[in-house]
Amino acid sequence: MGGSLAARVREGASSVRLRATLAATLVVALALGVTALVLTQSMRGSLLASVDADATRRAVEAAPVLQASVARADAMKADTLTVTDPAQSYPANVGTTQPYQTTVVDPDVMLSADGKTFSTAWEQVDGFRVVGMAVTTEAGPGMVLARSSLAPAEEALTTLNSVLLPGVPALLLVVAVMTWLSVGRALRPVAAIRAKVADITARDLHQRVPVPRSGDEIAALATTVNGTLDRLETAVDRHKGFVADAAHELRSPIATLRARLELAEPSELTAEALADVERLQALAGDLLLLARLDAGEPLQAADVDLGQIAAEEAVRVERRPEVELKLDVQPDVVIEGVRGHVGRLVTNLASNAVRHAASTVVVRVRREGTSAVLEVEDDGPGIPQEQREAVFGRFTRLDEARARDAGGAGLGLPIARDIATLHGGTVHARSGGFVARFPMNHYTDAVRVDG
Repeated sequence: MGGSLAARVREGASSVRLRATLAATLVVALALGVTALVLTQSMRGSLLASVDADATRRAVEAAPVLQASVARADAMKADTLTVTDPAQSYPANVGTTQPYQTTVVDPDVMLSADGKTFSTAWEQVDGFRVVGMAVTTEAGPGMVLARSSLAPAEEALTTLNSVLLPGVPALLLVVAVMTWLSVGRALRPVAAIRAKVADITARDLHQRVPVPRSGDEIAALATTVNGTLDRLETAVDRHKGFVADAAHELRSPIATLRARLELAEPSELTAEALADVERLQALAGDLLLLARLDAGEPLQAADVDLGQIAAEEAVRVERRPEVELKLDVQPDVVIEGVRGHVGRLVTNLASNAVRHAASTVVVRVRREGTSAVLEVEDDGPGIPQEQREAVFGRFTRLDEARARDAGGAGLGLPIARDIATLHGGTVHARSGGFVARFPMNHYTDAVRVDG
């Protein structure tokens, strides 16, 4: 329960964090893009308006001077009058050298009048904004043309772009990082809930997930999970109590019935009834043991020799005459546990192997690193790959064609796994039998290595 639920919670939390980060970054990217576009266009319009205003001012200031210059130029019969250099002077009358000091005119202004242009030589219009203003001269209608350079405006726009182009991605990166960290911090209680749920198993349903003080939806989720755990713990406790009470109450009448059958006159019917009673007695004992294991009673553990227990219990297993039992046991494979429980594990695994073996069962105990390994193998048909985990379900019997009195009740393997788990070990099935692993006693292992 804990593993699958924790995986779903973990995936959900990661997905929410990623989606929130992407969504926030996308929204900010759109907002910054629109803002940068509006800012650039607004600034461009403002700068162009400023350039146009400057050109208009020049035209207004230069118009009277240029109008007077046209009159002087006509009087001098001149085609062109340059009025840009304050050091230049012009004769008052043709044929004389008497200078006439002209009024200085902006070199970016010219007058076009009656087909004649009085100006300096302009550069190309590209890179300038040109403004025209109609005037009346003695030579006829004219147009004062003034220009203003776009270079300052272009420089300002270039500066703006040089700030926006690296600044917008950098700001997006900051937004993404801050959103990722903020959402991660907001989902931290979810991670705590996930970790606690992952630790909770059927043996420790008394644990509860932490409820954050935020009072938000996550706190409500934690409260709901704890309520569900409360109900689940109550239901499991009732189930365990019922099984334990039923098994305990059945032991006395079953024992009495067995005693009476053993004292009764021997017959075929009596023998069959006695066999059934023995099965009932074994079933009641298994149920009672499972109830105790489920209750998580503290172990009275001590150092036990796994190899010695395996050798003693395996030879006691009832087996068919055609089945040979072989032992391959290394000495001094010591673990910490309860001898009765470990012996029951060996008995259950060996009994299952004997039941399905064709001719040979091998019980092997060995060291593997810091682990003690118990292997029980048989030469029977083996367990199919897809059913190797199902065999550890309670009351699971894969061979349904087998007669009920020829097999167990489907509790031996679940008991073996519960015992291994209680001792910090594991049991799993493979093609030719079962493998159980237990942590080695460190003191004994150190002595073995040094020796």
